[in-house]
Amino acid sequence: MSIRLLPPELADRIAAGEVVERPAAVVKELVENALDAGAGRIAVTLEGGGIGRIVVEDDGAGIAAADLELAVARHATSKILGDDLVGLRHFGFRGEALAAIGAVARLTLASRPRGSDGAAIVVEHGRVGPVAPAALNSGTRVSVENLFAAVPARLKFLKSTRSEGAAAAEIARTLAMAHPEVGFVVTLEGRQLLAAPSETEAERQARLLAEAGALIKLHAVREGMRLSGLVSPPTLSRASAAEQHLFVNRRPVADKLLKVALRVACQGLIEAGRHPIAALFLDLPAEEVDVNVHPAKAEVRFAAPDHVRGFVISALRMAFGGTALPPRPAAPIRAAPIRPGPIRPALALVHPRAGPGSPPAQAGLADATLPLPLAPSGRGVLALARDPAPTPASAPTSAPTPVSAPEHPLGAALAQVLSTYIVAETADGALVLVDQHAAHERITHQRLADALAVGGVARQALLVPVVVELGSRAPVLLEQAVPLARLGLGIEPFGPGAVLVREVPALLAGADPSRLLQDAADALEEDVAAPLAARLDRALARLACHGSVRAGRRLNGAEMDALLRQIESTPNAHTCSHGRPTWIRLDRAALEKLFGRR
Repeated sequence: MSIRLLPPELADRIAAGEVVERPAAVVKELVENALDAGAGRIAVTLEGGGIGRIVVEDDGAGIAAADLELAVARHATSKILGDDLVGLRHFGFRGEALAAIGAVARLTLASRPRGSDGAAIVVEHGRVGPVAPAALNSGTRVSVENLFAAVPARLKFLKSTRSEGAAAAEIARTLAMAHPEVGFVVTLEGRQLLAAPSETEAERQARLLAEAGALIKLHAVREGMRLSGLVSPPTLSRASAAEQHLFVNRRPVADKLLKVALRVACQGLIEAGRHPIAALFLDLPAEEVDVNVHPAKAEVRFAAPDHVRGFVISALRMAFGGTALPPRPAAPIRAAPIRPGPIRPALALVHPRAGPGSPPAQAGLADATLPLPLAPSGRGVLALARDPAPTPASAPTSAPTPVSAPEHPLGAALAQVLSTYIVAETADGALVLVDQHAAHERITHQRLADALAVGGVARQALLVPVVVELGSRAPVLLEQAVPLARLGLGIEPFGPGAVLVREVPALLAGADPSRLLQDAADALEEDVAAPLAARLDRALARLACHGSVRAGRRLNGAEMDALLRQIESTPNAHTCSHGRPTWIRLDRAALEKLFGRR
């Protein structure tokens, strides 16, 4: 087969496919051009999902009539001086984008610089028309019609009109988030989706980000890099990553390095399969990042990727660890519909008093001596934390009054529900529900992690060493004896296929040594390519579960209050080691909404 040059029109359409994948890509290129032109206001109009028509208008610098024909030519741009392709300070290349779009659609470019007359040029599927006078305000208006009409095969790969329109509108919304100083109007199928004036960064984020009031404000600086924006606390997450917006030098990206950094920073804080809400703005010198590694500039390449990754992870973890308890519940609570029927008691109220069947105080909690009896039959559903003086059965008793100081965000314990959940009331009248096992698991995990960080977890020798049969896993596990010793597990070989456990972590002295070893081994062998520090922390998370107060264990008032205070002073205590919420909060407004009072 002989080699031949492609016709210019066909070559342009092939090249355009790298830039113009769908209507959203057109919107991105045109809005970025408007930003580069110094626009103070940008209006985006979408019809037919953007396939029918896209119009982007701005009040920027405009293009002179003499430059219009050159603006729609390939390899023409006003944004590169000399041969510098590294220190780029602009978002796009106006000529390249316009030429690509004009190759696969009908493009009308009308512009008027300040103090000059307006002019327009039409490009239809690669054919360039003459420049003609046009009436418009100063700035630029680009109209794109019948996208991919000349390449119907491309139309087959687009999604529905509704999906394409939503994606295009989302691109405009994302760019608006990065540029609060610019006013944005976005209209889809005649319906205005966004009308934002020029405003502050905080105002723009509050306008565009879901749950913005509950997000953690982030600001970190290190060696020329700056990370700012908002990220959700561990108690607030989504089933998808759709509400994660990542920017590098105000350029929206879908960069793998930043996505991985965000995921790693959330490990152990957010439940597996859940994703945080985030708007993260990474700023660094232009020469430290290459924006030309992807045709649509959706990905970038950093000169020092490990340095950037470490900075982002540490900044996020500091934000998570340094935040006070957020004021939102972990998940929305919906009241079930009330159906008519016989009324049956739902809860049994039990006044706790000490009794011979009471379990001992859990290690790590306050050594409480308040009276704590078991309920009749030993299975009380709700135990009151503060026991009023005994009264005759016929005498009415009043509800206990909580003692809650403003400096205690989780308030004072009132009761225990289902021998698993602590009910507390805060000084400002909010109701807090705490999962006692999840909360104490996080506390134990943090204590173990702190001990590991300063040299290793304290060990306690077993009076009778325990033999654990591991079969073929035994030799592999014995190779990990040193890291296991740092976790507080002292082991040695004991014949073929068995390991002898001589020491366990002092904090977990009452736990089953066999289970501790199995869980630690599983964590160390999982994802062996991960750094040792990450695998050790994963092992600590599993070990912490064994040393935590269990669901179903009855606690007295002092124990419950002690647990609340420990949660308040523990970093990342919003979630347990597996990412599940440890507590939720319902303020007065939320309670009134549940009961239809507002």
